Amino acid sequence: MRYIYGVLLLMLFIGCEDPTIGTIEKLDGKELIIEKCAKCHNLDMPPKSYDDEIAPSMMAVTFHLKDFITSVNPSEHEGKVVTFIKDYVVAPSREKSFCDKASLDSYGVMPSQKGKVTADELDAIAHYMYQTYDNQKMLEVMAEKQRLSSLTLHERIFEQQRCQNCHDIDKDKVAPSFKMIASRYNTNDKNELIKSIKEGTKGKWEGKKLPMPPFKTMSEKDIEGMVEWILSLKK
Repeated sequence: MRYIYGVLLLMLFIGCEDPTIGTIEKLDGKELIIEKCAKCHNLDMPPKSYDDEIAPSMMAVTFHLKDFITSVNPSEHEGKVVTFIKDYVVAPSREKSFCDKASLDSYGVMPSQKGKVTADELDAIAHYMYQTYDNQKMLEVMAEKQRLSSLTLHERIFEQQRCQNCHDIDKDKVAPSFKMIASRYNTNDKNELIKSIKEGTKGKWEGKKLPMPPFKTMSEKDIEGMVEWILSLKK
């Protein structure tokens, strides 16, 4: 009987424990690499190149480490690369580096980040690097960029900005058709139409048409190209 009471008491204490006690917050490697590394390293894949870059791209760093750090057991390879990164970032040296002499002479040895990044943060960053900068993923990214570049400008914008959710070329949906928009504006109203895309169309269309939100992240080139295409529908 005492045993049963003891078990019940134990279950009571377990049930009353704070569920957050003993849990470990999962760190976001993507957010951390942007916060801690983007100031010096280009994070794009494939990377852009700059004349005044102060450090190699993160893709180049990761690919280099994957090539030079070997493992008999493939399942252990990521762990070995992560261990190297965590050690090197805190205590870098020319002797430890896998960079070629020319790159070291050009960029120099990276400064120690001791005190600027924790071991747990480094662990999350290193795993993110290994899993993100991958040959197969790079090929997929390049293939997608090639596919998008083969589209006409308005086709690409349709896809990237999801224009078809609200608009159709010929018929009205929840928003006016592009032909209706074209009929409303003259060819010399280009700046007004550009302003509508940038700032939205609240109050510009009567009836049940949903106002378009501002598209502030579109590039000037894409906005101007889209406006020219819309106005071309007048013909």
